[in-house]
Amino acid sequence: MRLFQLTIATIFQRKAWAICMLAVVFLPFALPLISSATEKPNLVQPARILAAWNTLWCCSLLWGLFTAARQGEDNAKSGMGEYFLTTGMSASRQLFEIWFAVFCYIAPLALITAAICQWAASPGDPTERSLWWVLNLQYASLFLLVVAQLLALAIALASRFGSIVGFSISLALALYGLWGVGLLENMLKVEENSILRSIWLYSPQYRFADLTQRLYFKRGALPSSAFWAMALYFFGILTVYLGLSRLFFRTQSSS
Repeated sequence: MRLFQLTIATIFQRKAWAICMLAVVFLPFALPLISSATEKPNLVQPARILAAWNTLWCCSLLWGLFTAARQGEDNAKSGMGEYFLTTGMSASRQLFEIWFAVFCYIAPLALITAAICQWAASPGDPTERSLWWVLNLQYASLFLLVVAQLLALAIALASRFGSIVGFSISLALALYGLWGVGLLENMLKVEENSILRSIWLYSPQYRFADLTQRLYFKRGALPSSAFWAMALYFFGILTVYLGLSRLFFRTQSSS
């Protein structure tokens, strides 16, 4: 795990992860205090939920994908990838170790967010609170499945085409999956189009992994069958993206 350790140390030295950590920890408590939620005490906890998970999504999609893309490009351009090849480390292993290093910074942020929602924004009703931890765990699991596949794609594309391309494409795909597919679905409800329908059917439905509104409106945990179906769906996309990532990943710059 030499490349993993090197990537972990490099990200740690750049210190940007600390800003994300502070944002995830403090913004859920700070933002509701400067919003209209303070006028009604019963709105503070829902506002905290929105602030917590939206902060996590922003940090992961902006800092996380950018860091992944930068590490993928650096590995190819700096000669590290070629060096590790000479030591017997395959390209697949290099991709995994870079991915795992970045993921190790994202996963704690998701757990912190889930913990904040569990202990600082849980419902007052004992019955609702008993299922709250299940919903938070489901949300964190689906979130990590989505981010994991995007990180791998950002690393691979950046190693071949550069960090700007890797970051831009993975971010655009994430935004499209979270919000764009919903807009496309609304367009299809107004006017049917077979081409757009096909695009919609094969689009990654990342919006299903965003359970913020379910927490906000206290709808309770997802049924087990629905959760495992969604988890299997995102795991299938992860498998496809891993294959594509391995196809695009380079251990040395083409220039």
